[in-house]
Amino acid sequence: MQRLIELQKMLSPDLLTVIRRRYTMLHTILYSQPIGRRNLALQLDLKEREARTDIDLLTQLGLVTVSAKGVMVTAKGQTVIDDFTPYFAAFNDFQKLEDEIKQTFDLQRVIITPGDSDRDHWVKDELGRRAVAFLQANLTKKQTIAVTGGTSMAAVAEVMQPTEKSTDCTFVPARGGLGERVENQANTICAEMANKMKGDYRLLYVPDPLSEETYRSIIEEPGVKETLHMIKQADLVMHGIGDALTMAERRKASSDVLTKLKSGKAISEAFGYYFDQRGQVVHKVRTVGMQLEDLSNIKTVVAVAGGESKAKAIESYLRQGKSTVLITDEGAAEALIKDF
Repeated sequence: MQRLIELQKMLSPDLLTVIRRRYTMLHTILYSQPIGRRNLALQLDLKEREARTDIDLLTQLGLVTVSAKGVMVTAKGQTVIDDFTPYFAAFNDFQKLEDEIKQTFDLQRVIITPGDSDRDHWVKDELGRRAVAFLQANLTKKQTIAVTGGTSMAAVAEVMQPTEKSTDCTFVPARGGLGERVENQANTICAEMANKMKGDYRLLYVPDPLSEETYRSIIEEPGVKETLHMIKQADLVMHGIGDALTMAERRKASSDVLTKLKSGKAISEAFGYYFDQRGQVVHKVRTVGMQLEDLSNIKTVVAVAGGESKAKAIESYLRQGKSTVLITDEGAAEALIKDF
C-alpha cells in the first residue's frame, strides 16, 4: 500500500489533497450532524460553493444524505471513514512520525490520528476512538483500569464500547478531584466507562488539594483504603496531560501556587504534578490516589492528548518517562518533533 501511495503522490498530488479534504469533511459531518452547508464550509474554511460541490458528490456516492435538518453521514459513509483511516495514516506517513516520537521519548507505542484538535473538534472524538480501540485490543479479563479526569478522558468515555473481555474488568479513578466540572471529574468518567464496557467500578469521593493532616486521616478510612489499593495495583492507567497554568487556574489554585508555577516555568500537569520543560516536578498537589512513583510499577500507562497548542505540555510530561503509550493527533505530533 505504501508504494501505491508514493506513486499517487508523484503522479497526482492534487488528487491526494482532494481526498484529504473529503475525508476531513466526512469526519466533520459525522461529529456535527446534522450540519448545514454554510456551517460546514465555515468549519472547514472552504467557500460555500466548494463545500456544496463536495457534498453533492458524497451524496451521489451514498456517503451522506441531505435534508432540511442538514447533512448527515450514512452507514456506508461511516464504513468508509473506518476503512479509510489506516490508508490515511499511511498517506500522511504517520508510521515514520510515530517511530520518531517513540524513539525520542522511549515509548513502547505511539498512535497518531489525522488532524489537529485545536482546529477541528471531531479530532478529539477520534482520539477517543483510538484510545478505546487500544484499550479493547489490550484488555484481558479481570483487569483493573485506572483513569484520570479531564476533557480528553471525557472524550474517551463518550465513545467507549463494550467487548467480551471487558465484562469482568473494574474501572477506578486514578485520583480524587472533586471541585472540577462534574463531567470532567475522574469519578464521572470512571463510572461512564464501566457502564458502557459493562464492567464494575469503584469511586473515590475525595477533594484536592488536602492538608497533610487531612490526607493522613482520609487514607486510613476503610473504603478509601480499599479503593487506593485497587488504584495502585491497576493493570492499565489511562490519563490526559494538561497545560500547567490552565489546569491550576481551573482548579482555583492560590496566588502563591500560581506564582510558584510561573517562577518555576511549569508547562504540564498530570496526576496533580506540575512539570517544567525538562520534566522536573515544580509543584505537587497533595491528593489521594495515584502517585507518580506508582506508575513505575504499572505495565501499561497510556497518555491521551492532542492539539498543536498542547505539544509543549506533552513533551514536558513525557520527559520524566512514566508513560509507555502516547495517543495523540497530527497537530501535536508534528510540533513535538519539530525541534529534534
